[in-house]
Amino acid sequence: MSNFTQNSAGSTGVRPAVRVVAGHPSADGAGVKIHRVAGFQLKDLSPFLMVDEIRSENPDDYIAGFPPHPHRGIETLTYMLSGEFEHQDHLGNRGAIKQGGAQWMRAGRGIIHSEMPHQPKDGGSTGMHGFQLWINMAAKDKMSKPVWRDIQPEQMREIMLDGRGSKIRLIAGQWQVNGKSEDAPLLEAAAQASVADLRLAAGAEVNLPLPAGHTVMTYVYSGALDTGHGVVNRGNLVLFGDGESLQLRAPDDAPDVGTGMLILRGSPLGEPVVHYGPFVMNTREEIEQAVRDYNNGTLTD
Repeated sequence: MSNFTQNSAGSTGVRPAVRVVAGHPSADGAGVKIHRVAGFQLKDLSPFLMVDEIRSENPDDYIAGFPPHPHRGIETLTYMLSGEFEHQDHLGNRGAIKQGGAQWMRAGRGIIHSEMPHQPKDGGSTGMHGFQLWINMAAKDKMSKPVWRDIQPEQMREIMLDGRGSKIRLIAGQWQVNGKSEDAPLLEAAAQASVADLRLAAGAEVNLPLPAGHTVMTYVYSGALDTGHGVVNRGNLVLFGDGESLQLRAPDDAPDVGTGMLILRGSPLGEPVVHYGPFVMNTREEIEQAVRDYNNGTLTD
């Protein structure tokens, strides 16, 4: 893994890889083991705040889940590659997502929810592999009405890129793929946050036009990414500089499973970020108010 220093786009307008942000082991909820990239104080990652990856074949690592807890001021996007999670919240929403599905939640002024592993009826375990993204909300929207919805696998827009199995699955936002404009099933995310799951066969390459001015990054979850300035292995996030397109390539010696990564992009907010536990606001006073509201039982009023 390398730290890159190139900061400007080349003559072709391709965004250069400029920095690697390493993930690290952590735990959250009731002891769920995760791999985390935290970017609360990294302004160049805005509007994204955090990437959590859950990946284990051992139920002891995740079975306790995330019991009821509050949020204010953010959106979350949960996406599952394997295993199932069930969401419940104080609004009465309830739904489980399985392999290939996603859930989006706008906490807004306040929501209390739980996220628990949904075990197979036969008691067996298929393991758990998925992600949760935290997306910041603009100050003007942080006290908006909370919203939740799920996106089942059959709703996803999946597009083949070559004859070797390379493909892209569109989760959120609008994309240009194979010369065509494509809409993902989720278009409501804050700050034009857009998310896609890209799988590349060994040696395969893709070029995606992306809006100038957007923050663009990839989180590598399998195989490795050949950036042209160094190879980045799974569990790390690559931040890209300015440009009009994103060129991504899997190394020639990538394993049979190829390279898998999340592509994240969005409009940077340029606002102060103050973070405390499940709350993300713009000032310390707003955080203190969120804590008081939760303790007083008025967070969701």
